[in-house]
Parts: sequence; structure tokens; C-alpha cells
Amino acid sequence: MPRLATKYKNEVVPALAKKFEYKSTMQVPKLEKICINRGVNGAVADKKLVEVSVEELTSISGQKAVQTLSKKDISNFKLRKGMPIGARVTLRGVKMYEFLDRLISVALPRVRDFKGVSDKAFDGRGNYTLGVTEQIIFPEIDIDKVTKISGMDITFVTSAANNEEAYELLKALGMPFKNAKKDNN
Repeated sequence: MPRLATKYKNEVVPALAKKFEYKSTMQVPKLEKICINRGVNGAVADKKLVEVSVEELTSISGQKAVQTLSKKDISNFKLRKGMPIGARVTLRGVKMYEFLDRLISVALPRVRDFKGVSDKAFDGRGNYTLGVTEQIIFPEIDIDKVTKISGMDITFVTSAANNEEAYELLKALGMPFKNAKKDNN
């Protein structure tokens, strides 16, 4: 069992249940999945870029990534419907907690001038999206083999009813938020 899954069960659930006064521990919000999405700039001209992106996402996440295809034609970008333009992977369960642990403890501290992640990227329904500008912050990526530096979006989907519950859940799991919100109590 991953370290963060054990921490969630033993520490986070009791703490959140006490803070939000849930009647049952089943009401405590949980992390349902982590979606990693990556659009590839220049994929229309060079199909190899998408394949490289899929390989990098697979090594970062520990799970096979898939190509994303364009949904419609856009003539200004020379884009046709069904062309590969990116890569994505959805993590659940053990792999999700292992990825989150590596992201928090290894990858984010490697970001230059890192002062924490923004606490303003919640969507109103308890989901949080984090933009990473360089894939080389992950130790699985060999810097010498990287031809093009590109970023990705990491979305944390929770069962929380609102942003405040999701914020407390991610903070309790160890997400390094920039400026901690002040408690009203």
C-alpha cells in the first residue's frame, strides 16, 4: 500500500471529519483520480513528437499513455479531424497515490524558484488543476534525451463538494500551496 494512501486513511480522514463535522467517515472527500494531459506543439508537422510525448508520459506516470486526437478541422492550423495532437493518462488507485507522492516529494521541489503551487486553480466543484511548464522536473526523464521542453496539465479530481474541502484534502495530503488560507476559527 502506498505511503500517501496509508496517510490518507490514518491521518487525513480523521482530521477532515473533525474539521468539517461529518457524521460518517464516508462523507470525507477523497482523491478519485489524477488526469495528466499534454498538448504537443508542432504535432501537425512532426508525428514523432506525439510518440515521444506518449513515451515520456508513460515513464512519468508508470502507466501507458494514449494519444489524443483532434476533434475537428481547423484550416488555420493545418489541422484535420482525427490527427494526433497530444497525449494523456488517467491514474487511479495505487498508481495515483505513487504518482502524487513522487510529484510532491521529488518533482515539485526541483522547479526553479519554487515557492509553492497556486491555491486559485480550483474549478468550483472540488477539482484542482496544476500546470507544469517543464517535463524535466520528473526524475524519470533523462535530460540528455529531451529534444523539446514542454509542459503538461495535471488535474486532481476529488469527491469534495466545494473548493474549501478539496483544498483541505490536498493540503492534508502534502500539496505545497503558496499562501496558506487563514482559518476563520
